[in-house]
Amino acid sequence: MADDAAERPAEGGERPGGDSSRPVTIAFIAESAGVSVPTVSKVLNGKSGVSPGTRARVEELIDRYGYRKLSGAHRNNVVELVFRELESMWAVEIIRGVERVASKHRVGLMVSRFGLHDSPAPTWDDTVARRPNCVLSVAQLSEAEREQLQAKGIPFVVFDPTCELPDDVPFVGATNWSGGRAATRHLTELGHRRIAMISGPQDVLCCAARLDGYRSALQAAGLPADPDLVVHAKLAREDGYAAARDLLSRPDRPTAIFAANDLLALGVYQAAREAGLYIPEDLSVVGFDDLPAVSWVDPPLTTVHQPLTEMAIAATELALTLGRGEQAPQTGLEIATTLTVRESTAPPKD
Repeated sequence: MADDAAERPAEGGERPGGDSSRPVTIAFIAESAGVSVPTVSKVLNGKSGVSPGTRARVEELIDRYGYRKLSGAHRNNVVELVFRELESMWAVEIIRGVERVASKHRVGLMVSRFGLHDSPAPTWDDTVARRPNCVLSVAQLSEAEREQLQAKGIPFVVFDPTCELPDDVPFVGATNWSGGRAATRHLTELGHRRIAMISGPQDVLCCAARLDGYRSALQAAGLPADPDLVVHAKLAREDGYAAARDLLSRPDRPTAIFAANDLLALGVYQAAREAGLYIPEDLSVVGFDDLPAVSWVDPPLTTVHQPLTEMAIAATELALTLGRGEQAPQTGLEIATTLTVRESTAPPKD
């Protein structure tokens, strides 16, 4: 894990190129051994997954250059919370959970917004230069970004991963498949037979899991998974509106729509109003996230509760554990979702 990296040579240790002012880094050890930074990380922590020959080569270089782990004392007592975007309403729920844990442990909190991967600035170089105790990344980390943090000995945890991660990357997520299944099962148990889903982008892991849960519930109810009833959209209200307009304009329109998040569901509300349809009399709607605002809309939204604050608390505790150089009890953690039934769902009209 990232707590293994170091950049301070032991006293009297040989430096690369004979330059006594140049520190020996984990990246240098990796380059010299012809392996990746995570491989050196595994050797330093005594983890499995490294061949005996590679392990011996890395250990020999570590001894030769007097490489030592960087202690937590050389990092600032701050947890850095990194977002790609801060526009989403659920960012507040995450910040609330992180702040609660940081306050309990008397650790400072810094919130950063990096923008999307094509955004010019700021960069991970800024985070590395600040030397936080640990990083909690809502931004999804590329392999290069993970290696950059590992090379500087900065532990990190990924919050709600959107893509598959290597087994040794710590993360905290939610039971998205179970949530999608529960939402759809609720609609089938009400008697709906034509249930559409507005899913998120196909390459986003949580959206794919929610879609799989939807299909599983349909199968369990003996209903066909009609591909024409699945629409992929960006996870924004206006995209939910556009997708719902299409679904509701069809002559055989669905009697229920499961939206992959609450913002999409709010777009469904707008499209239903414009179509002259009443929720839930003409159309049942289920969302996902359970943002505070959705209990205030008319009618209040039935949705899958994703425990964002609890997830943030668990992720921060995990990050701080790694920041102290301690072994985490588990690398990955998924916190259970629950269905919150309100007034946007009802049996279909006969």
